[in-house]
Amino acid sequence: MNAPPPRPAETTGDEFHDDLGGRRGLDPAFIKQLTRLDPLRSTLSVLQTWLEIAVLLALAVLVPEWWIVAPCMAHLATRAQAMFVLSHEAVHYRLYETRWLNDLVGRICATPVGISMFAYRVIHRLHHNHLFGARDPDTPIHGGYPRGRAYLAGKLLRDVAGLTAWKTYAYFWGAPSAARLDGAKSAPLGDTSPRLRRDALNDRWVVAGFHLVLPAAALVFGFFTEYLLLWAIPLWFLLQPLMRFRSILEHGMTTETGDAWRDARTNLGPKWLMWLIFPHNVHYHLEHHLYPSLPHYNLPEAHRALRDGGLLKDAEVRPVGHAARLAWGAPAR
Repeated sequence: MNAPPPRPAETTGDEFHDDLGGRRGLDPAFIKQLTRLDPLRSTLSVLQTWLEIAVLLALAVLVPEWWIVAPCMAHLATRAQAMFVLSHEAVHYRLYETRWLNDLVGRICATPVGISMFAYRVIHRLHHNHLFGARDPDTPIHGGYPRGRAYLAGKLLRDVAGLTAWKTYAYFWGAPSAARLDGAKSAPLGDTSPRLRRDALNDRWVVAGFHLVLPAAALVFGFFTEYLLLWAIPLWFLLQPLMRFRSILEHGMTTETGDAWRDARTNLGPKWLMWLIFPHNVHYHLEHHLYPSLPHYNLPEAHRALRDGGLLKDAEVRPVGHAARLAWGAPAR
């Protein structure tokens, strides 16, 4: 298979290039229409997620029974992942046209779940623009699958045990896993514009401060147990396997050649399951890689247009159950 053509040169350190790989895509006028942002829809997505979190917190506090608290803890982890996805929207400047508002709301979503939104912006650009290349910081997470049931089970068990959360947060603070890193990939904050680097470094202090003040305030005001059960444990233990498995479903078991059509997967399934593990349409991952300028609420329309135009015939689009079975399969020989 031929390698995809080189991406355009980066100039300001925050470009996310369309990744059609030289293939025919959708009509540019149609794509331009889909890139228009709807501030109301963005706001509703943010408010919906915060409301879900508030309801879960209130339910667990008001009815402190294990059979209520335990499912609330698990579900809070899924809503934390939804916050990660909204932060991802802000990273792409896809919440609001006004940059300061986009970044403010993005940080409101990112900071409570431990993400430096500005550092994530730098890291994520490298993933998009160098998919499965030497500078892609995400390859250690989902590359090489399938690796066998024992390997994947071991990874997920380490996640649930809390042994890998520090790697997740190091990644979102601009220091991805040391595995296979070299050059700009090992120091990605140096591979961007001075403004973005400064913003990322400053934002990390804000996130660190928040997560020092929150447990201290919980201790002082007498809700430290609630903080541990309903926030710290879901983030540190329960969110991690969700993040890993979603990443594998999005990029694992692919050709790993850098061809977005074959290396970014759209997972299809029932709406309730997509809402639970692929919030805010993030399951349309192929469409997102092809056209990263599209806001999350327009990805379904892009998917339908690609499908109806016959452009997905050999693309990586599967039922989520099929992708999951591949993930748990035997290593390729």
